[in-house]
Amino acid sequence: MPDPRFFDPLGPVSLGELAQLVEAQPLAGGSERTVSEVAPLERADSDSVAYYGDRRYSDALGSTRAAACFVTAAHADRLPRGCTPIVTGEPQVAYLKAALRLHRPRTIPASPSAIHPTAVIEADVQVSHGAVIGPDAHIGRGTVVGPGAVIGAGVAIGRDCVIGPNAVIGFALIGDRVRILAGAVIGEAGFGVAGGKGGAVDVPQLGRVILQDGVTVGANSCIDRGAWDDTVVGENTKIDNLVQIGHNVRLGRNCLLAAHTGISGSTIVGDGVRFGGRAGIADHLTIGDGASVMAAAGLMHDIPAGEVWGGIPATPARQWMRQVAWLARNAQARGGNGRNEKD
Repeated sequence: MPDPRFFDPLGPVSLGELAQLVEAQPLAGGSERTVSEVAPLERADSDSVAYYGDRRYSDALGSTRAAACFVTAAHADRLPRGCTPIVTGEPQVAYLKAALRLHRPRTIPASPSAIHPTAVIEADVQVSHGAVIGPDAHIGRGTVVGPGAVIGAGVAIGRDCVIGPNAVIGFALIGDRVRILAGAVIGEAGFGVAGGKGGAVDVPQLGRVILQDGVTVGANSCIDRGAWDDTVVGENTKIDNLVQIGHNVRLGRNCLLAAHTGISGSTIVGDGVRFGGRAGIADHLTIGDGASVMAAAGLMHDIPAGEVWGGIPATPARQWMRQVAWLARNAQARGGNGRNEKD
């Protein structure tokens, strides 16, 4: 179930209503059965509706415990007994419609007070002019909230933190001694998009962001909340300005991320990993403990622990340097300074 501190439950809803909502084929049975949440195939239970749209999850399709699943006709017979197929040509689009029907992100309501009356503010908290703190937010002792900062509904911030001017925080649980600098955005929706007949549509993001103790997030950096699981930044990790961390990313402890680094969704990063400026990391990768990604690298493969990779596409550093040296020698041999002899 999405965290009720951040999402209002709108269910239950019958499978028959969901089938109508997504314009699916009529159900063969079970239309009166109800569900209260959407969930991934591997996490779903008897109160959930899931979807199948990616071959990577074919094993989970046959073992899911979901009450129902959005599938195409070609895959309906692969569902286990007890899971009702809801047959549609666009399972992922159907899933997002169901998510909107069952879950609503909490927002900050209009209020005459900048600090909502249900917010909990511990002793010695400084809230600057123009800051807004939403319902059920919790701000720990000794924390400073800068001017114009926005703390969303249900957000929990630990003790002795610094929230910079115009920072925006939502859907997040934040530890002690965390510094979030000016203009940073924590917990906005990740980049989840489904292609449908009507074009690209946004997939609701129902996860959270967790920043552990001692994390620093630089100015104008963005950390997206998870699609379902959490986006996590480990203890004492330091993030420079203008860094993008996608949904479901898990960063270990004591990592260093220089400016303009971008980490795509669902990448897992070990402890003590370093990213040079403008490093670009593809999605669903695993980077081992103590590895390094050189500046301006374009990483498309997993990195074993302790290795240094660079280049585009990134390879182990020595291999990349040999490639660069070979290119330079051959360019010079063909005419000097990269020029063709006929020029």
